[in-house]
Amino acid sequence: MDALLALEDGTVFPGRSFGAPGERTGEVVFNTSMTGYQEVLTDPSYRGQMVAMTAPQIGNTGVNDEDMESARVQVEAFLVREASPVASNWRARQDLAQFLRAHGVIALSGVDTRALTRHLRSFGSMRAAVSTEDLSPESLVAKARSAAPISARNLVGDVSCAAPYAWTEGTPAGWCASAPPARRHIVVFDCGVKRSILRAWVDLGCRVTVVPWHTSAAEALALDPDGFFLSNGPGDPERVPELVDAVRGLLGRRPMLGICLGHQVLGLALGARTYKLRFGHHGGNQPVLDVDTRRVAITAQNHNYAVDAASLDESAVRVTHLNLNDRTVEGLRHRRWPILSVQYHPEAGPGPHDAAGIFGEFLRLVDQWKGN
Repeated sequence: MDALLALEDGTVFPGRSFGAPGERTGEVVFNTSMTGYQEVLTDPSYRGQMVAMTAPQIGNTGVNDEDMESARVQVEAFLVREASPVASNWRARQDLAQFLRAHGVIALSGVDTRALTRHLRSFGSMRAAVSTEDLSPESLVAKARSAAPISARNLVGDVSCAAPYAWTEGTPAGWCASAPPARRHIVVFDCGVKRSILRAWVDLGCRVTVVPWHTSAAEALALDPDGFFLSNGPGDPERVPELVDAVRGLLGRRPMLGICLGHQVLGLALGARTYKLRFGHHGGNQPVLDVDTRRVAITAQNHNYAVDAASLDESAVRVTHLNLNDRTVEGLRHRRWPILSVQYHPEAGPGPHDAAGIFGEFLRLVDQWKGN
């Protein structure tokens, strides 16, 4: 079945449908991961976006039951150069096309993803429309231009949980050492948290309570946690002022760690500003410099916004990590309170494990706070 991708600037890319039929609008971004497409597809941080994979062939390992980062596919559409016709992996339960059709997700193969990526790098991420039904370039470009930008939407509200719940599942047996007994209580603000992040907390000996994004500071403190975690999530952090207010009310009350969107929300709560990146950071190969140790970690990232370094109050907070590609802020630490944040995804789902130590660093702060 023929299909079409149209960008708001009038650029059009033809393709062939290998997912569900239909029509969608969203913002197009590119992901540079070589693999891990199932984790990408189900990452709630991609809500509102169409993802183009830069790897030339996608789908080789099929889809399994363990690598879901949420209960459903989150992307608006999926764009690849070549969809592998064969799924070959001992864990595979179905092929990628079957999986996408089952979840009602539009997917295009045969897209010139190299040209698309170069276009987005030159002109920035932009709104788009994709369709298997309307193959008129003029009509589809008009639909792309009329789509709401992600900066105008509260996408976090679309992916956060509806009510608090306890998470008890660690990494599946056989993949890592058995989790130690839970001796710390971590409250997770769910902005679109991935399952691999929740499993990481359990693996490290934590009791985990997940709460909705709009939970107030008083409600969060009433759970009597040992620390707070602000999760990853989609969209513009300025669209969740209730969360920023809650975090502001929790500053200094307990140790706190923010990652990805949580890092940006923490920056806002500390008085900084955020801004939209030209084409964002999406992939498993982003180099990040630890300013203190001068060591470089290769990290997994998925975000469109960044904290403005010039807006930080340097008397209260300092920059701890920098992206080596564009020098954007990748980490913060409060000078007085046990508060830190990173822009990347330390649990590496999908991606390298270089940065996983941030969880241990935070838990050391938790243990010190408990000792006081």
